[in-house]
Amino acid sequence: MSPFTGSAARTPDWKHLRVEHADGVVTVTLARPEKLNALTFGAYADLRDLLAELSREKAVRALVLAGEGRGFCSGGDVDEIIGATLAMDTSQLLDFNRMTGQTVRAIRECPFPVIAAVHGVAAGAGAVLALAADFRVADPTARFAFLFTRVGLSGGDMGAAYLLPRVVGLGHATRLLMLGEPVRAPEAERIGLISELTEEGRADEAAAALARRLADGPALAYAQTKALLTAELDMPLAAAVEMDASTQALLMNGEDYAEFHAAFTEKRPPKWRGR
Repeated sequence: MSPFTGSAARTPDWKHLRVEHADGVVTVTLARPEKLNALTFGAYADLRDLLAELSREKAVRALVLAGEGRGFCSGGDVDEIIGATLAMDTSQLLDFNRMTGQTVRAIRECPFPVIAAVHGVAAGAGAVLALAADFRVADPTARFAFLFTRVGLSGGDMGAAYLLPRVVGLGHATRLLMLGEPVRAPEAERIGLISELTEEGRADEAAAALARRLADGPALAYAQTKALLTAELDMPLAAAVEMDASTQALLMNGEDYAEFHAAFTEKRPPKWRGR
């Protein structure tokens, strides 16, 4: 995403999300605990637009996406989204589905690592938001369910059919997207859907610690690694190694690369500047 901005100011408040900034780490909390953080049209749009804004801010080094209350996110609100879509025409439905996909793209394309802190249910769109993150830190109560076929829709919603096979393999992805059965934390860890399994009640804490580690690290190196992981998914090897070579040549001209050498020589920790 481009770092260049127009005349619009940074959004001071977000109606559908709780957003906290702390020394390079942004924590975004889905805060409808009485509805298991079910998503609304506004929540999707806020998350999409927030990520675009944060992507233009050099101060943001890592983001934690969390859910308040008993679970991470139960998916789209049955009344406010599913009920409302029944009254929409095809053009409106296409606009809505494109918006949900744009939200996932924003998670994948933002230049900083995104960590999903998952406890309790991550269902439907909530499961895809977690899937789109770079890391999924979960506690033993976590359960993921890609429920789209259970409401009569394709399991390939919001990019799930693209992302999930690349995380857990085609066989597991076929089962999860076709059948919509819940996957509890132990199995999710076994098939690679969870990056880190914590003790119960510790997912938010562990996600915050990982975010702090990432925020204190070489931000430009992380940003380029994320970009390459996404870009090279569909590239032939020759194109991928050429992109790697170009990226490394640029980073070798950067301040962080020189700082590592200086720190190694002086036997001290590097002072990363993200440049």
